[in-house]
Amino acid sequence: MIHRLAVRRAQPYPAVPMPPQPLELEACYRYCEALARARHHNFPVASMFVPSRFRRHILAIYAFARTADDFADEPQYEGRRSRELDRWEEMLHACYHNEPPEHPVFVALGDTVRTFDLPITEFSSLLQGLRTDLDVHRYATFNDLQSYISRAAAPVGHLFLYLAGYRDPQLHNFAEDLAAGLAMAKFIQDMAADFDRDRIYIPGEDLRHFGVTPSDLQAKRTSEAIGSLVRYEVARARALFERARLLVDAIGPELAIEFALIWHGGMRALAKIDSVGKRILVHRPHLTAVDKARVVSHALAWRGGALGPRLRDKIRR
Repeated sequence: MIHRLAVRRAQPYPAVPMPPQPLELEACYRYCEALARARHHNFPVASMFVPSRFRRHILAIYAFARTADDFADEPQYEGRRSRELDRWEEMLHACYHNEPPEHPVFVALGDTVRTFDLPITEFSSLLQGLRTDLDVHRYATFNDLQSYISRAAAPVGHLFLYLAGYRDPQLHNFAEDLAAGLAMAKFIQDMAADFDRDRIYIPGEDLRHFGVTPSDLQAKRTSEAIGSLVRYEVARARALFERARLLVDAIGPELAIEFALIWHGGMRALAKIDSVGKRILVHRPHLTAVDKARVVSHALAWRGGALGPRLRDKIRR
C-alpha cells in the first residue's frame, strides 16, 4: 500500500543523508521520517492524526517498502536491481536474527518488529512482489494482477493492522481490498509513465475488450476506446474501495482517521481520473491542495469521533 502512494517522477528523488556511525536508534527513526518527507504523496504517510506511539513505526515500515520499491523502479539501480533486493532481504533476515544492522532502516525496523512482534512473512511477501516487477511486465487477466497486488502492496496494510493489534482475518481481507483499490488507482493514473518503463498493469483482457492496443499507449492517443477503458477500470477500483469501507467502519480509534484519509484519498484520486477520462495518457491527474483539504474534511466527518476516545485515553494515562 505505502509504496504505491508516492507520485511518479521522471528524475530520481534526492538522496537522504545517512546518519553518522555508530547508528543510534533515534537518528535512524529520523532518517526514516526524512525519507518519507522527501517524497510527494497523494495522501499523507503517518499523518498528524496517527497516535505518536505508532507514527515512527509506520515510517520505519514505509522506509523499508519505499527503499525496496526504489530498487525495483528507480533508474539509478538499473543493472543491479536484483542484487540490491537480495541485499535488502539478507538484511531483513539479519534483523530477525538480531544481528547488528548495517543500515539505518533496519535499526529502526528491528525496534519496530520487536515492539509489535511483526511477522517476517509480510516483509518477505512484499520483496517477492517487487521481484515480480523485474521479470513480469504484462498481466493477462485481472486475477493475475490481483495476485501481484496481494504480494507487492497488501502486506503494508497488514502490517499497519498488526501495529494496532488487529489479527482478525476478516479485517485483513478488507485491508487487501483497500490495497487493491489504491493500486488500481495508481495503475490507471500512471498508464503512460508505466508504459514508458515497458510495463502495462492494466489487464490484457481489458485492453482487448475495449480495443486499446499497446501502440495506442505508446502514441499516447486520446480516443473513445481509452475513455471506455478508464471508466471501466475506475468502476472496478471504486468497487474495491466500497468493499474496504467495512475496514474503516470497524477499526478502532487509533488508526480510524488514518484509514479514512487513505480511503477518501483513493476515492478522490479516482474522481480526478474519471474527470480526465480519455485524456489519461496525455494528462496525468493529481490531487491539489483543495482536493487534499476535502479528503481531510470527509475523513474527519466519517471517523473524527475517534479523537474523543483517544483524548480520554491520553488523559487517563
